Amino acid sequence: MKTLILSCDMGGGHNSAAKALAQWGGHYGIECEIADTLSFISTDFSKTMSDLYIFTTKSNLIKVIYRTGEIVPRSRRVKSPVYMANKIYCKRLCDHILEGGFSSVICTHVFPAEAMTALRRAGLLPAGLRTVFVQTDYDALPLMKDLEVDGIVIPHPHLIEECVAIGARRELLHPFGIPVSEECWHHNDRTAARKECTGILSAEKDIRSSADWYLIMSGSMGFGKTGELIRTIVDTEGQNVEVLAVCGSNTKLLSRLQKDFGTVPNVHLLGFTDRVPLLMDACDVLFTKPGGLSSTEAAAKRIPIIHTAPIPGCETDNARFFHYHGMSYSTTDTAQQVAVAHRLCSDKKFREDMTAAQAANTFPDTSENIFNLL
Repeated sequence: MKTLILSCDMGGGHNSAAKALAQWGGHYGIECEIADTLSFISTDFSKTMSDLYIFTTKSNLIKVIYRTGEIVPRSRRVKSPVYMANKIYCKRLCDHILEGGFSSVICTHVFPAEAMTALRRAGLLPAGLRTVFVQTDYDALPLMKDLEVDGIVIPHPHLIEECVAIGARRELLHPFGIPVSEECWHHNDRTAARKECTGILSAEKDIRSSADWYLIMSGSMGFGKTGELIRTIVDTEGQNVEVLAVCGSNTKLLSRLQKDFGTVPNVHLLGFTDRVPLLMDACDVLFTKPGGLSSTEAAAKRIPIIHTAPIPGCETDNARFFHYHGMSYSTTDTAQQVAVAHRLCSDKKFREDMTAAQAANTFPDTSENIFNLL
């Protein structure tokens, strides 16, 4: 088997899911290649679309774009604008599939799934090629109703009826979960993790292993009201906790926080890091925006989650799903976020109820089950 995994550089979750799938496939001798779908137009176009995604996210336009599928009739005679846009690069994608000798394709973003649908309708795909779309948010994406693929993997069984209601075909739906890296399923000793963390934090500040540790993650692109949250924690908790804030690739946010909190002894700032699983092992509570992939990673790690301000649209649905199932506490009020964090550290039952809900609603066999569809 040779599998092409198609992602999009529009939010870190799609790429992380692709890497998790390739990681699993590699362990079992499956040759996998990850490709940025929009780079089939050009690398410059992919970069432009990534920048546009950041702009539309900050301006709340992304919700409008993704919901365009809701206003398009279910008839195949009328195609969604997203479907039509993704037909642009179909020829180059098809050539890559044929030249690479791929036997299966996994799409971790709906854009390549729309392109694969167009190729299937045109009869251009090789016989026997299997295609699966993996939804990386806890919602029913309206564009699902466009897709002509061999399977649609959704994050949870409780989303099946919602997906059917928006037009997705029931027989294609597989509630396998969201694929995350194998490191997220390994639960390391907290004391050892904290000792190892000292190697990735600034040597200019000491960090107390005996204190409660709060981890703040603002996503791969550094969204959210991180500064306001840190200020509330410092004003409320004083020196009683250690605060570790990950700013992702947002260098402007990191610089701003260094200016505001660089001299605060219990605030530790990080830019982009690939040691997030280690940080989760070391910390008592996670504050994070409700990305589908990052929230699933945290739930797999069994760290209590406080969901902060979501990107309107799919992240609002993610926060609602996690909160309803007891897997996180969701509020946009920073004072309440800090109060709940304090309770999670002091109330053993509250903490254990949340991590038990995470265990009941996440699926360690996700990647294996996806490859079994191919």
